[in-house]
Order: sequence, then C-alpha cells, then structure tokens
Amino acid sequence: MNLPNALAVLRIILAPILFALLLALKNENDPVLISWLNYFSAVIFAVASLTDFFDGYIARSWNQKTKLGAILDPLADKMLTLAAFLGLMIIDRANAWAVYLILVREFFITGFRVVLATENINIAAKFSGKLKTTIQMIAIGFLCMQWWGGEILLWVAVILTLYSGFEYIFNYAKMQK
Repeated sequence: MNLPNALAVLRIILAPILFALLLALKNENDPVLISWLNYFSAVIFAVASLTDFFDGYIARSWNQKTKLGAILDPLADKMLTLAAFLGLMIIDRANAWAVYLILVREFFITGFRVVLATENINIAAKFSGKLKTTIQMIAIGFLCMQWWGGEILLWVAVILTLYSGFEYIFNYAKMQK
C-alpha cells in the first residue's frame, strides 16, 4: 500500500472517531468537557482534511495513482463528510435541510462519476468543486468549535455544493453533443 492510499485509510479510520466525538456532545452539560470535545472533534476533522489534500498531492506528484486509490479517496471523503454533517445535525449545530442537500448532491455526483468511469469518461473536478470542498471543510470546523459564522458558511457551502453538482451535469451534457 502506497502513502496516498494509507492516508485515505487513515481518513476512513478518523471518520467514525469524529462521529463518536460529536455524538458525545449530544447530552453533555459540563462546559469544560464540551469545550474539549469541540476542540478534539475540530482537530480530528482538520487532520483528516489535511490527509485529503496530501493524498491527492502525493499521488499526482510522485506518480502513485492507483485503482485502489481511485476507490479509497472518494469513499474516505464521503465517510468524513457524512460523519461530520450527520454528527453536527444530530447535536443541533447544522441545519437538517442544509445537510440533506449537501449529502444528496455528494452521493448523486459520486454515483454519476462512477457510472461515467465504467464508460471511461472522466469529468475532472472544476474550481467550483474544489472551492465547495474548502468551504464545506471550513464550515464544519466552525460548527465543531461553535464559532460565529458557522451556519452562514454552511449555507454558502450548500449553494456552492449545488452549483458544482449542476456544473458536473452540464459538462457531461456538453460532452454528449
């Protein structure tokens, strides 16, 4: 197993840990423990997010792209996003509609890309997709820490998420002409 794939596996392992930390906040009343749980959930999420950046960077730079990595990387991304958004929704830090819209788009586009890959069609992520991911990550961090602006960032992430999803579909439609 190469380093990029190991980083994706680490992200897969960190996702349920993040989810457990967020769920531990559900009925917690001790302000000190809440503060620590907020901090640890944000740190776990930040570390996992950094592995997302570095596994792709290393795979491209060191020419270590693999079929396993093509499966593990998006799986790890979705597991981390799912853990964060569902955990934050369960503890009432993220709006259920925002989470629903983001997750529906994420799973639809992932499925769409998998189907296209079976036909050897690759629609590369555009800038809007990378921006969407960045804003989602920042929003999750803000929501984990209960910082001001987290809810606003979440809705900005929803708009960018939907836009980038439509962009994928539009680009595919253009390819079919």
